[in-house]
Amino acid sequence: MPILTYHGVNIAGNDYASNDHVALASDLETIDRLGWRIVPLPGVVARWLAGEPQWTGERTLAITFDDGTDFDWRDLPHPAHGLQRSLYNCLADFRGAGPRPRDAHATAFVVVSRATREHIDRVGLANRGWWTDSWWAAAAASGHAAIASHSWDHNHEQAEHLMGRRRATGTFRSIDSYELAEEEIARATAHLRRVAPNPGDRLFAYPYGESNDYLVRDYFPRNHVRIGVDAAFADGARPMSRGDDRWNLPRFICGRDWSSPREFESLLATI
Repeated sequence: MPILTYHGVNIAGNDYASNDHVALASDLETIDRLGWRIVPLPGVVARWLAGEPQWTGERTLAITFDDGTDFDWRDLPHPAHGLQRSLYNCLADFRGAGPRPRDAHATAFVVVSRATREHIDRVGLANRGWWTDSWWAAAAASGHAAIASHSWDHNHEQAEHLMGRRRATGTFRSIDSYELAEEEIARATAHLRRVAPNPGDRLFAYPYGESNDYLVRDYFPRNHVRIGVDAAFADGARPMSRGDDRWNLPRFICGRDWSSPREFESLLATI
């Protein structure tokens, strides 16, 4: 089953190749036209872990958003490229259009630390307060979205001064000890569960799509019951399958694995 990933901050223009919002709106129509069905990722993972033979159906896929900026949820006036329809509202437009009901659900993997989000918003985004957690609970309650963890601070280089233990930033491969994993994963999951408890809070996506042997083979297998995480997603560009490692599940990334409607249709045709 393919898992598709979009980034709300990927806005470098207003065409398909430069804007993940434009790409998502187009891809939803392609998905429907080709007879695919969008299913909620938390339910897929639960069925897959339970060993259900029909954990996914024919021509089913899941959609995820990464980072959790407000561009995921709210229409916002981009300072260079104008008003942007939020990723969530692209899903809502799709559900409301057409002659028959169409379902569309997404799981948003969010950076959990408020201090990190506020700082990166000031120094690295638009400095307009557009990376908040004010929408998480409403999104989870909508029935059309889940909120999941994308770590405490993305191990982002712009937030290094807010971090505790020293480590290489700008990569998640450096999260290679129990202490660092507790800071980035356990703390994030616990806080997310307090702010917006929902089925997605049992899922984790590695920042930068980067797992490592310690997290996949040691930390998650030993600690997942205690911290309440059921599966973790990286960025291997292939469909999720029955035999995958639950701590290193693959996803396709918009802009990297496809960047045009034709490439997207070709990607689905290979699955």
